[in-house]
Amino acid sequence: MNSLFIRGIKLRREAIEDFDEYPFNIPIIKNLTEIHFNKNVTFLVGENGCGKSTIIEALAVCMKLSPEGGSGYLNFESINTTSELHEYLTLYKSAVLPKWKYFLRAESFYTLANAYENICPDKSMHIRSHGEEFLAIFEQFSPKGLYLLDEPESALSPNNQIKLLCIIDHLAKAGAQFIIVTHSPILLSYRDGEILNLNDNFTPISYEDTEIYNTYKMFLNNPDKMQCIIFNE
Repeated sequence: MNSLFIRGIKLRREAIEDFDEYPFNIPIIKNLTEIHFNKNVTFLVGENGCGKSTIIEALAVCMKLSPEGGSGYLNFESINTTSELHEYLTLYKSAVLPKWKYFLRAESFYTLANAYENICPDKSMHIRSHGEEFLAIFEQFSPKGLYLLDEPESALSPNNQIKLLCIIDHLAKAGAQFIIVTHSPILLSYRDGEILNLNDNFTPISYEDTEIYNTYKMFLNNPDKMQCIIFNE
């Protein structure tokens, strides 16, 4: 295993005054003490609203990245919706700094593309499709980098998700670290990654035991039967 830039995080619980206030009232944060990252690729999975994006946003801010996404060289803000979680986190970091770092936040990528265009008007990201824009960013990633990705599959076709999986594998083997929030069964299948289940306080879980895997498998194996069930027919 290559050296990790972020080996773990600790919530400074003693500094929090009220666990009934957002974001500390989110169950996974209310119960959080420490999280340890053991592999170069870590996936965070859990149901919508469980706090995945809140966690990865806080990690990004702790690493001096914009909460709206981008690299360390592009720092912008449109609307401040950042939680204060980052103020209460301690990161266990390597003494070696990543050569490049990037936070991809799918929901604010359009705003990021506009900010980038204002700086580099001759390199517009809007001449490509949404999925092509995403893939172009991933193809610029380099070894020895730290990449925090929040639902990178949101604009990608299945074929392009497979391309991203190849990029992740190549870079992870060359020393990059990825922490990825995803609902993609394709990305989640990465055999050298670790999956942390936010529905169970960040407990490691196997691919075949994830709700994502089982839901897709059940539906794709028999879509007609599944629709009869969900439509009450």
